[in-house]
Amino acid sequence: MMRQKSEAHAEETIVRPAGFSPVSSGMDIARPHIAKQKRRRRILFASGGVLALIVITVALSHLKPAVPSVDRSTVWVDTVKRGPMVREVRGLGTLVPEEIRWIPANTEGRVEKIVVRPGTQVKADTVILELSSPELEQAAHDAESKLKAAEAEFTTLQAKLQRDLLDQESTTARVHSEYEQARIESDMNEQLKKNGLVAELQYKTAQVKAAELANRDAIEQKRMNFARDSIEPQLASKQAEVDQVKAAAQLKLDQVEALHVKAGMNGVLQQMPVDVGQRVKIGDNLARVADPTKLKAEIKIAETQAKDIQ
Repeated sequence: MMRQKSEAHAEETIVRPAGFSPVSSGMDIARPHIAKQKRRRRILFASGGVLALIVITVALSHLKPAVPSVDRSTVWVDTVKRGPMVREVRGLGTLVPEEIRWIPANTEGRVEKIVVRPGTQVKADTVILELSSPELEQAAHDAESKLKAAEAEFTTLQAKLQRDLLDQESTTARVHSEYEQARIESDMNEQLKKNGLVAELQYKTAQVKAAELANRDAIEQKRMNFARDSIEPQLASKQAEVDQVKAAAQLKLDQVEALHVKAGMNGVLQQMPVDVGQRVKIGDNLARVADPTKLKAEIKIAETQAKDIQ
């Protein structure tokens, strides 16, 4: 029976794929070192790929951009040298005056008369137009009247103070004279009393009179000094009032004078944007004067070229 099984097994034909060697036991043998080698190759290939990618990325990041190309007709070629480089830019422009002055209205009023027309040569004191303002003229007249009244009051006060001082000086001199007489009389009565030649009542009366006049003399002397010292402060206070009224009157007079509008500078009258009869307010522009001897160029440059101009 064993013999038959062996013969049957020997007659079996084993078919294997190409590249595989038959084994004596009839089963495949595991090879673990081959799997490790394959895994190691994969790791090495992956690491090499990552390293190559990093190297390429770093190299590309350090590369400078390619030099741009430009049209030869748009550049200037010159020798490199130190110093400012002149860049010529062309544009259209006009010559305009460097010194331009707008003449504003310094007071409210109505345009009464245009004396000078635009295009005329003018000087600083040339009257170019005239304004009218009845209210301002009346206010100036009232201010002048107040000034005259204040000056008259000052003169009156000055005269009064001088008169009062003279009166006080006269009174002081009279009282002092009376005191001196009483003092002399009292001294004489005192000598007579020692010799028994004058009555007691007469002696005491002379002493009382002398003492009273001495007191009055001192008081009148103080009054005179006070009157003399108070003149200057009172006049100074009154003068301050006069100066205040005078300043207000001068302001009104200046405003009236400003109704005659002047050019303010030598030049040419360029514009006058007002007409006769027009009402103007303080600050409104009445005319424009320019100096034609000092000109400057105003050039319009394209926005793309403006960055090249300093």
